[in-house]
Amino acid sequence: MKILVVSHTYIVDLNCEKLRALVQVDPNVEVTAVVPKRWTPGGVQSKKIETQPRDEGRFKLVPVANFSENNQSLLSFGTEIISLLRQFKPDIIHMEQGAKSLGYAELITLNRLLGLKAKNVFFTWWNLPYEVKFPLSVLESYNLRHTDGLVVGNQDGADILKDHGYSGPTIVMPQLGVDERLFTPAEQPELASQHGISPDEFIIGFVGRFVPEKGLVTLFNALGKLQNAGLSRPWKLLLLGRGQLKETLQQLATELGIAERIIWIESVPHADVPRYINLMDTLILPSETTYQFKTLSAVGWKEQFGHVIIEAMACGVPVIGSDSGEIPHVIKDDGLVFPEGDAAALAEKISLLIEQPEQQQTLGKQGYQRAMKEYTNKALATQLLNFYSTLFSQ
Repeated sequence: MKILVVSHTYIVDLNCEKLRALVQVDPNVEVTAVVPKRWTPGGVQSKKIETQPRDEGRFKLVPVANFSENNQSLLSFGTEIISLLRQFKPDIIHMEQGAKSLGYAELITLNRLLGLKAKNVFFTWWNLPYEVKFPLSVLESYNLRHTDGLVVGNQDGADILKDHGYSGPTIVMPQLGVDERLFTPAEQPELASQHGISPDEFIIGFVGRFVPEKGLVTLFNALGKLQNAGLSRPWKLLLLGRGQLKETLQQLATELGIAERIIWIESVPHADVPRYINLMDTLILPSETTYQFKTLSAVGWKEQFGHVIIEAMACGVPVIGSDSGEIPHVIKDDGLVFPEGDAAALAEKISLLIEQPEQQQTLGKQGYQRAMKEYTNKALATQLLNFYSTLFSQ
């Protein structure tokens, strides 16, 4: 099976592990990843990336000249893509840029004009209801009508596209897996000592951006409620990340009387993140749905997956998450879920793990087992290959 995967995501080499796993799982599979030749990620990583080709035998990464260098929906490609399609002759064309992607329409059209007869597949994270008006409505309708298979990062996204008229084969799975070689249970006594963490302390952790929608104010208010709870173990909060909300959080911590319990860690290299997660006795993702964000066709944001959850699971760290978006579907019964924005409910979940170490250990083991079964790159590759195979039997 020849698989052509197209996405700006794979300009980052670490993100290619799922694609490498595809060729490792099945020796009859070849994967060519098409990425934009030039891309500007935006945000803190605003430097333009000049992508370099890679040839690893049955896995190749091919930069192709592109139109739009920072907009996923407008990303499309120059004439080089035609010769690549003719030469590679894929069985699967898998675009990871969403239902309204101009580049996906381009590939669907070239697939038809060149007579390749490849199956058209696309991936999306979008999980909020939206309306499309002309001309986007025409573009989306064309894409959905010619889609043979949908890979979607969350159940809400699958339901939304069903409402938009898609009724074909669908699989719900994240775009990227967790690397179990990096994210694995490992005690960190030296790192703990470096940050003044003693063995008897219960470490509550958060990894991510310090922005309102990540629910950090709710987390701080929950911890404020633990101050006089008479818990059997002392606790600290380990925050790994940075963002616009830091000053507000520092002030809130002082008001709540928890400032001395907080360990602030600026963003660290990705390879060091597992070390910090392994310091934690629980990782919390308290995300909150917001309607402050606007796009051309929709308003709002809610958690699309919560990748840090499966990273913590892979480290054997029990997780607590809000019920925003996909979080409860990721956690299931292998962690604890609370209503988003409910500080009292979150405080109760944290107290439960502090006071019941056997429950903490049980959830840690359950989460680890499920991460290994469902969320490693090899596990995702196996699910994806099985899904591709079903498309040829339709």
